[in-house]
Amino acid sequence: MILKILLALLCAFAMVIPTKHALHMFQQNRYETGRYTSWIKDSMHTERQSILVPAAVFIVGFVTGILKGNAQLIVLCVLVAACGCVQFMREKNKSYIKPLVYTARVKRQIVVTVILSLLAIGLMIASKTYPLAPVIAIALPWVLIYPMAWITSPMEAAIRNRYLNEAKQILADHNDLIKIGITGSYGKTSTKNIMQAMISEAYNSLMTPASYNTPMGITRTIREMLKPIHKVFICEMGADHVGDITELMNFIHPSIGVVTTIGPQHLATFGSQENIIKEKMQMVELLPANGLGILNYDNEFIRSYQVKNPVKTVTYGIYYENADYRAVDITYHRNGSRFTVINNGERIPFETRLLGEHNIQNILSAIAAARYLGVDWKVIQRAVKTMKQVEHRLEIKTINGRRFIDDAFNSNPSGSAMALNVLSTMPPKRVVVTPGMIDLGKAQDEINREFGRKMKDRADVVILVGKTQTKPIYDGLAESGFDMEQVFVFDTVKEALAYVYMSTSGEDTILLENDLPDAFSR
Repeated sequence: MILKILLALLCAFAMVIPTKHALHMFQQNRYETGRYTSWIKDSMHTERQSILVPAAVFIVGFVTGILKGNAQLIVLCVLVAACGCVQFMREKNKSYIKPLVYTARVKRQIVVTVILSLLAIGLMIASKTYPLAPVIAIALPWVLIYPMAWITSPMEAAIRNRYLNEAKQILADHNDLIKIGITGSYGKTSTKNIMQAMISEAYNSLMTPASYNTPMGITRTIREMLKPIHKVFICEMGADHVGDITELMNFIHPSIGVVTTIGPQHLATFGSQENIIKEKMQMVELLPANGLGILNYDNEFIRSYQVKNPVKTVTYGIYYENADYRAVDITYHRNGSRFTVINNGERIPFETRLLGEHNIQNILSAIAAARYLGVDWKVIQRAVKTMKQVEHRLEIKTINGRRFIDDAFNSNPSGSAMALNVLSTMPPKRVVVTPGMIDLGKAQDEINREFGRKMKDRADVVILVGKTQTKPIYDGLAESGFDMEQVFVFDTVKEALAYVYMSTSGEDTILLENDLPDAFSR
C-alpha cells in the first residue's frame, strides 16, 4: 500500500509542469479547443523530437508490466520521479516570451484540471493499471485540456453573460456617450492610440487599453474604467471568426466606425478572404443612419466593397487621389516623419514621431474622426506632433546603445512590407530580426517567402528566429539573390539578440519584426 501511495504522489508531482505547459498553450490559443488541437497537430509534425521522451517513457512503463508486485511499483516510482525531476529542472532554466497569465479564468481551469488529474491517478491505483503511470504523468495533462474546457464552458459562459449585461447597462445609462468603433485586419491598436491623443485634446475620452478588443476585454474596460465624465469612448474591435464584429457592434452600438485595412489575417479561422471582408465591413453596415463610416481607400478590398448602409462615409488614403483626407509629400528622418494633409482643397502640414505609411494612414483616420467631432486643425497638428510612439509598432528606441525600430506586435503582410520600406531609408548597416508571420492559413508559407524576397536591397543583414517557421523566409531570401552569408538562423530570441549586440554598433538600425508567442516559436 505504501508503494501505491508513493506512486500516486509521484504521478501528481510529475504532472505539475506538463499541466502548466498545457494550460499555457491553451491560453495562447485563446482558450479555443479547435486552435489548441491545430497547435498540437503542428507541434507533433514539426517537433518530432519532443515526442520521443514521452514515447520512450511509455515503452519503459509498458515493459514494467512483465514485472510483478513490489518490483514493478519500485521501477515505476523511480521512472516517474525521474520524469518529474527532469521537468522541474528544465522549467527552472526556461524563459518565456509570453508567460502564463494566472487570470481568474486560469485559476478556475487549474482547479478543474487538478481534480481530473487526481481522479485519473485514483482510477489507475484502483484498477491496478500501474504501467500507465508514466503516461498519466507526462502525456495525460495535454489531453485533460479537453474535458476541462467542456466542464468549465457553462461556468465561463454564465460569468461572461453576467459581466456583459452589466456593461450593456452601464452604456445604456450613459446615453449621451459618443462611441467610436475601430476594426480592421491591421492597425486597430495604433489607430485607437492616435485617435485618443487627438480627441482627448477636446473631449474627456476613454479608449480600450492595450489589445482589449474582445467582448470580455471591452466589457472589463466599461465596467472598471468608464465614468460619467467621459464624453467619448474609443473602442477597438477585433475579429478572427465570422460573426465577431456583428456581436461587438450589437454590444457597443457606435455611431462612428473606422475600418483601417483588410488583408489575409486570421485566414485559418475565417476560412476565406471573402469572409474577412464581409465581417470587417459590418463595422459600417451596422452603423446608425445618422452616423459616420471612415474608410481606408488605399485598401483595395475596402475600396471595392459596396456599402449597403445609407450612412455617410468619408475616405482617407495616401495613394487614392480622391480621398477626402489624403497625405502627400511624405518624408522620413531618424526621429519621425513629415507630411501634408489635403482636405477640401486645404493643405495642412504635419510632423510626427511615428514612422511608416500605415501610421500616417492611421493618423488620417483619426483626423477624419476628430474633424467630424469639431476638433480644430491646430489642436490636431499639436496632438500629432507630440503624441507618443505606439508601443511595438515601428517604435524607435535605444537599447544597450543600439538603435531599434520595434515593430514586434503581431506582424502582417502589409505592415511588414512598410516596415522594410522604412528600414530601407535608414543608413546602413540595416538589420532585420524576425520569426516570420503566422495565422495566415494555407497562404502562410508563400506570404513569408515573399517577405524574404522583399528584404533584398532593403536590409543588409537578416537574423531569423526559429529554423522551422522561418524556412520560407530563408527560401525567399535565396530566391531574391540576397547575400546568404549575411543570413543567420537562431533557435531563440535571446540568442538572436546576443548576436545583434555582438555584431552591430550604435550607428546601425535594427528592425524587430514580430514577436511570436511560445506556442508558435519553432
